[in-house]
Amino acid sequence: MTADDNRGRLRLFLDTAEKSAWREWLPTGLFHGVTTNPTLLAAAGIPCDLAVLPALVDAAFSLGANEMQIQTFGRTADVLERNGRAIAALDPRVVVKIPVTFDGILAAGRLKADGVRVTITAVYAAHQALTAAAIGADYAAPYFGRMNDAGRDGEGEIVAMRNLVAESGAATRILVASLRSADDLARLAARGLDTFTFSPKVAAMLFADPLTEAAAEAFEAAAGADQVPAPSAVA
Repeated sequence: MTADDNRGRLRLFLDTAEKSAWREWLPTGLFHGVTTNPTLLAAAGIPCDLAVLPALVDAAFSLGANEMQIQTFGRTADVLERNGRAIAALDPRVVVKIPVTFDGILAAGRLKADGVRVTITAVYAAHQALTAAAIGADYAAPYFGRMNDAGRDGEGEIVAMRNLVAESGAATRILVASLRSADDLARLAARGLDTFTFSPKVAAMLFADPLTEAAAEAFEAAAGADQVPAPSAVA
């Protein structure tokens, strides 16, 4: 049985284009892969340019990612499709992200028809998740935090997305993005969501609890962890 078997359907992604974060977090085994978009590329000082993507993809997979999601770009369906094909050709483990606009869905449908895996992103309403399922998208990515910022019931809407997709019989995963805390993740997981992408900041929160820290310190104190063994004892 592999580690993936033990996880069941749970799938976590690290939402950043920062290679330093990949080096820190991917070796933990927590993450199935990484997700990026033009905003995250810009934050990492990486231009949204097809020419720079091969090196980025190589870095992610060399550090242990099983999957990488990269967003296509362009103002028309034709350009979105063309760039999406170029992105998909980089590696079979790459998933092409496309916003849920009319042109985006048109491009995504063409890509899916040729076997390209796609994520429909910038999803804010349950009917948009159903649209993603209708074209056979591999993932639909709602923005939980941003939905709440806009005064919407993010949790209720995302649970509705999960229910709609499940009732449709589609295999589309609801990939919850824009999470602000580990509590958000836990609360949504308790409602049946199983696929999430979040920042390194939120990843660090997965370990944060003062009782755990106190217990770990007590264990180490009892073990004499601060004592360096004499050379004669190390043999």
